[in-house]
Amino acid sequence: MPDTSWKFALQIIDLAEQTRLLGQVAPTLKALREEVESVRAGEIAKPLREIGPTAIRVQDFAMQCTQQALALSTSQYADMKDGHENLAELVEATTQISLAATLCTFAIHRRTEVLLYDGADETPAASRSRLSEATEELDRAAKTYRRLAQRLSYRLASFAARREDQQLIAQAAG
Repeated sequence: MPDTSWKFALQIIDLAEQTRLLGQVAPTLKALREEVESVRAGEIAKPLREIGPTAIRVQDFAMQCTQQALALSTSQYADMKDGHENLAELVEATTQISLAATLCTFAIHRRTEVLLYDGADETPAASRSRLSEATEELDRAAKTYRRLAQRLSYRLASFAARREDQQLIAQAAG
């Protein structure tokens, strides 16, 4: 008998609540982006102290977003119209948030290289460059989250779309 322990049972979740949560991600990403931008504009004299807390907040938020993506992937959301494509976009956006956190951590390293290597850039330019890349990733993720929240909101608001989704979910379950 084949091993099916990897399969998740379909979890019925509150999609209205998930829409609300998806909608809250973009403003949170904007706030994180502003925080990264503020650090980038500073002196970056103490990189670990200045960039570290932001990197941790971005990584923690990436984990929250990944948990939401997992919840959606094991729910009826995956069986809705375009559900798999939407999940793929969601995973891409969570990856962008995680990449932004990694770029923040890399900015710490770039700024502290001067302590380890002769000839390393003594200015915060390399760190600023990584932080700038992080803000770009956060911007891309925010756009994706806005788009996904709007799509799900539309599907829940439209009687015809809800009916179509109910049929798709029933077919997948049966």
